[in-house]
Amino acid sequence: MSRYPVHVEGEPPVAVMSLSGQVDRSALDALNAAYDDVDATGAGSVLLDFHDVDYINSTGIALIVGILGRARAHGRSVLATGLSEHYQHIFSITRLSDFIAVFPDTPAALAGATPS
Repeated sequence: MSRYPVHVEGEPPVAVMSLSGQVDRSALDALNAAYDDVDATGAGSVLLDFHDVDYINSTGIALIVGILGRARAHGRSVLATGLSEHYQHIFSITRLSDFIAVFPDTPAALAGATPS
């Protein structure tokens, strides 16, 4: 079982992956398992919820890029919420925000999800 729970909300259906703690090398297996859970939902979008994330290092950014790649390969859009101002800046300078829509909160993200 993934340490990152996945549940489905909204219309169109959005799979919400709630991340917590540190997103670094140690998160690899849990992130992949959580994405497998997302895939099983059949949702057209995945929302990465960073509200409970304390730290993301460069390997964690690479893991997020990996999730983005898997989602795009499945025709699934990726959204993010709960990013601190610092990590919003990191998403901007790494251009992740060109491919991952960043929202201030979960309701805004669910409202911003579009069918894929």
